[in-house]
Amino acid sequence: MKAKNKIPKTFFIFLIASGFIWLLITFSKEYSSRITYNINYSKIPQNKLLQEKPLQELTLAIKGTGFKIFTSNINKKSITLDASKLTSRGNSKYYFLLRNQITSIKNQVPSGIEVLNLEIDTIYLNLGSLKSKKIALKPNLDLEFHIGYDLLNEIKITPDSVLVSGPENQIDTLRFLNLKELSLIDVKNDFTNTVDIEIPSSLSGLKLRLKKASISGEVDKFTEGSLTVPFTIKNVPDSINITTLSEKVNVKFVTALSNFNKISENSLKIECDYLATKENNLNYLIPKLIFKPDYIKSYKIIPNKIDFLIRK
Repeated sequence: MKAKNKIPKTFFIFLIASGFIWLLITFSKEYSSRITYNINYSKIPQNKLLQEKPLQELTLAIKGTGFKIFTSNINKKSITLDASKLTSRGNSKYYFLLRNQITSIKNQVPSGIEVLNLEIDTIYLNLGSLKSKKIALKPNLDLEFHIGYDLLNEIKITPDSVLVSGPENQIDTLRFLNLKELSLIDVKNDFTNTVDIEIPSSLSGLKLRLKKASISGEVDKFTEGSLTVPFTIKNVPDSINITTLSEKVNVKFVTALSNFNKISENSLKIECDYLATKENNLNYLIPKLIFKPDYIKSYKIIPNKIDFLIRK
């Protein structure tokens, strides 16, 4: 058998050393490159707020050794720009020139890096005045009641509005804020729940004095009842007399059990309008409920058409 040729260890040592020397030589040379920094904005006037997200990155043309450029890209920090001296373009538009801050920018890059040029020369900002306004809160409910149960009164929100502060262009377009969804099932008792106030992601600049609100509702069992109620006829000319087969109608209604005994014949007022019958060329009267207590949830009048005779 032939003996295998072994590569001497000194070869690998020489190879590694050569590569290391090559890196040293290469990284010691100066190069031109570009580097991008994140931007921080400082000294924005206290009575102004950003209404739109401004430019977030600034690219610089730089020169430096390979070592400096390499380490600068690894340990990249943000560049802070001074937004205190602004020029107005009208309305809420402002700008400032980067050439006025070139010294500050150069001082913020690592030593050994020379700033050759800025890829942009102007920063534009959309600034609005800080504004506060009371905004109504709107519930978002998904309620499933136990059979025969329902809300006794309207849902109550506490507080019903919240003081909101933010950029004027956002505040001026804001009409209400939604509450997070409240989902309840098999509801048969009064409830009170605390929920978060939702801020739309497009309006991230808003600040709320409160972050939560309370939603409460009174719940009762509902039942059906009926009453025989007299009706009146209005707008009848003096020259005619109207006769109907009946002077009363039956009113079926739904109300909360706790309010059932409050309802009587005197609680309801039903009226027919002869003028509406004549103008629509009808041969019957239409009874309408023109007054009822708020606690009657729904109703139905039987019959819904009343035949009549005219006597002159």
